[in-house]
Amino acid sequence: MSQLIKALVVDDSAFVRKVVREMLARSPYIEVVGVARDGCEALEMTERLRPQVITCDLNMPRMDGVGFVREQMSRRPLPILLLTATPQDGPRALEAMEAGAIDFLQKPNALATEDILQIRGDLIEKVKAAARAPAASLAPARGTPAKLAAPSRAHKVDVVVIGISTGGPQALRHVLPQLPADFPVPVAVVLHMPVGYTQLYAQKLDELCDLHVVEARDGMPLVPGQIVIAQAGRHLVLKRINGGPVTTHLTLQPMDLVHRPAADVLFQSAAEVFGSRVLGVVMTGMGNDGTQGSAWIKSQGGTVLTESEQSSVIYGMPRSVVEAGLSDQQIPLSEMAEAIIERL
Repeated sequence: MSQLIKALVVDDSAFVRKVVREMLARSPYIEVVGVARDGCEALEMTERLRPQVITCDLNMPRMDGVGFVREQMSRRPLPILLLTATPQDGPRALEAMEAGAIDFLQKPNALATEDILQIRGDLIEKVKAAARAPAASLAPARGTPAKLAAPSRAHKVDVVVIGISTGGPQALRHVLPQLPADFPVPVAVVLHMPVGYTQLYAQKLDELCDLHVVEARDGMPLVPGQIVIAQAGRHLVLKRINGGPVTTHLTLQPMDLVHRPAADVLFQSAAEVFGSRVLGVVMTGMGNDGTQGSAWIKSQGGTVLTESEQSSVIYGMPRSVVEAGLSDQQIPLSEMAEAIIERL
């Protein structure tokens, strides 16, 4: 990076403002240009200081994080990262993401060295990635996308598996509600999200979709008409035991991956169970999760779609798949649901 990333820190806690500022200052690529105590102050400082990325608390006086995200995105869309204290913030964190925030992570609330180091590394990487988000990908989608028709002919795919991360909650809210109630195959999704939030997200998504959306449980049958969201903190594995029905299994293994759940683990298990009849989809997100899993899908004769650069909030995971030569087609977000149906 040739230029410093200008960041604004917004939090009503003086302790958190100080700690987050010091965390970001450890990166030679980030300059904290200001700190704000609430959403009203943040709006004024954003206009005056023109930051490229904003970190924002949810619970603040005068104007909270949800109000700030909604107002700022209506004025000038910017990448906003939410800092949450506990999973009890879940409903409001998801509301802020619906308004346009691109990601969230746990805020520093303890002085334990290992916790601070982990949070600092995640925060710095997310700020650096957010600074590269195309402006066109940041504006929240308006309205409900139209439902599409299921394929009328026999399908050649038995499962759709999706890997997605930063920007994912908004992207899935656009794609999955377009799938019709008679969509003929199950859908399994790995979304990188903090522990404690995936059940609530699945419930919110279920309200928007004709298909039934659930958080994965151990031993649950994988059936058409259902979208399964991997549980944060556990890998989602598909298994067929002794020729019986395919079921979902939750596991901590492997422990050495950056993400748990990992798209790589889900994709590999899908390829092992369904062979060539797998459609893998890798969408917006940091890093390269999904690339090894896509290689497993392709090795069995399956198909892999990737989200195009222009619509990805973070073109990391899709780029890795494309650069590995594993993508059959690059699709903008607005056309992803239609592409999925066509590939069935």
